[in-house]
Amino acid sequence: MNLQTLDLTVVAVYVVVLFVLAQWVSREKAGHEKDSSDYFLAGRNLPWWAIGASLIAANISAEQIIGMSGSAYVMGIAIGAYEWMAAITLVIVGKWLLPVFLKHKIYTMPQFLEQRFDHRVRNVMATFWLGIYVFVNLTSILWLGALAVNTVTGVDITWGMIGLAGFAVAYSIYGGLKA
Repeated sequence: MNLQTLDLTVVAVYVVVLFVLAQWVSREKAGHEKDSSDYFLAGRNLPWWAIGASLIAANISAEQIIGMSGSAYVMGIAIGAYEWMAAITLVIVGKWLLPVFLKHKIYTMPQFLEQRFDHRVRNVMATFWLGIYVFVNLTSILWLGALAVNTVTGVDITWGMIGLAGFAVAYSIYGGLKA
């Protein structure tokens, strides 16, 4: 598939607008010095609906878009109920559970496990899920995203993975959670 100049222009404008918007939303306010709570917790001042929307957005990736499409082709459209169920669950978490965690200054599951049990449980959980995320989830997301880019543009899958990873890193580093 060959993209025309207009197609490439639309994609490029979209990527630039998305990146600039993220930087604008997460910019430094006058007289406020950013710290780690601004980056990881969006300055602790997002409303519940923004937290819920952020959870839903973080849940959607090439894994869902391509994987769920393939599953729907093989098994039927009912597989889409998984994402609807996840969206409802994440809104409930954002509205009722997160405020309780934030009130008790609990920001991560490993932190909760450490407070509830001890540091060994925290370390096991953090190490296990970090390994799973890096070696299974992240690699499949990058590969599936690069596969989509390759199908549409013809860009080599390796370069597609590098480009997607670079964009995600830049977006995250410069924007943080608020982006």
